Amino acid sequence: MQSGVDYSELGGSLPAIASLNASYSQASLSLPSPYYRPLPPGERKAFSDINTSIWTSLETEVVKYKFKSSFFDIFILAVFRFLCLQLGYAAFRLRHWWVIAITTLVTTTFLIAKVILSDLFNQNAFGYVLPITSFVVAWLETWFLDFKVLTQEAEDERVYLAAVNAACERAPIICPRAVSDGQFYSPPESLAGSEEDLDEEGLGRRAVTEQEKEFVRQGREAMAVVEQILTQEENWKLEKRSDVGDAVHTLEIPFHGKTFILKALLQCTAELVYQEVILQPEKMVQWNRTVSVCQILQRVDDNTLVSYDVSAGAAGGVVSPRDFVNVRRVERRRDCYISAGMATSHSYKPPNSRYVRGENGPGGFVVLKSSGNPSICTFIWVLNTDLKGRLPRYLIHQSLAATMFEFMSHLRQRINEVHVSYR
Repeated sequence: MQSGVDYSELGGSLPAIASLNASYSQASLSLPSPYYRPLPPGERKAFSDINTSIWTSLETEVVKYKFKSSFFDIFILAVFRFLCLQLGYAAFRLRHWWVIAITTLVTTTFLIAKVILSDLFNQNAFGYVLPITSFVVAWLETWFLDFKVLTQEAEDERVYLAAVNAACERAPIICPRAVSDGQFYSPPESLAGSEEDLDEEGLGRRAVTEQEKEFVRQGREAMAVVEQILTQEENWKLEKRSDVGDAVHTLEIPFHGKTFILKALLQCTAELVYQEVILQPEKMVQWNRTVSVCQILQRVDDNTLVSYDVSAGAAGGVVSPRDFVNVRRVERRRDCYISAGMATSHSYKPPNSRYVRGENGPGGFVVLKSSGNPSICTFIWVLNTDLKGRLPRYLIHQSLAATMFEFMSHLRQRINEVHVSYR
């Protein structure tokens, strides 16, 4: 079949076409683009261009400082932040987030104003890198200090105080405690509704002074409120439930407000929980990370004592540690053990500037025996507290529920350790 194309002619023209294409390509590369006009050699800049000496730069940045074009104020801002943090957390040993919060606020505000009002972005690459780096570093410091450093220091302090208390208990002669008489002994069994006179209460210790009688009265008042809460379980409102089945309820109490109630089932005897939680409050700091200090200030009678407690920080360090002075009344019943208490005041522990003094309403611990299975028990924690300070109420409520679940985790771990030691 004949074709309309003469290949001999096409082959003869290929070299000419190739030569023409090569000439066109070279001409295209040599011509300037209408969209990207090259800069003259004197105006071309690279990332690493340095056209001035250090002394000239210092004179421009410091002596002839201009807000819109200088970087020196960002350096001064970093120095200011460093000095504030060193003074706050190294010199004065503060354990609160307000220093890092203020310095971060000042740094962020200044950097935003600097970027908006200045000409940094029209200079070189440092106009981008320096403000962005300063902003990122400031917020990284905030996160690291608030959620890592302060919480770790609080935990180290709790462990240290627990070790000191344990050492004092093992060697009372070397490290005597003027305001504590040792571990709280088991009180005599009490009958519900007993109306004994204060002078006849207990088998050994008795309330003598008017202040001691007031402590006994406060303990009885707290016990009465806790008993009323236990009888109103049908009115408890479920707030949260943990993965292991522990439940936190709430109940509004007249004159005392919202009360949190934790109810949990434990695979151990009621006597073991009574021993670890109620009878030995000073030893609780060795295994309970929600408490950093627990001291017995005074034993009033066989059923009543006054204690000083310091809670660990909560909500990732947002809620700083609080200290409390509480009066506690402990009673042994045939079917349960109860430790009820509320806030009081004591001359040994007046409020101090190191902690925010919290105030507890009526509450306490209840350990219910199981009639059908003595190897299990029901644990109830009634918590009514005012943490004081300027904290949002929703944050307090969230932190309280989380703290109660955390306490139960530590308690179960302690029970497992005791069971292992007995084997």
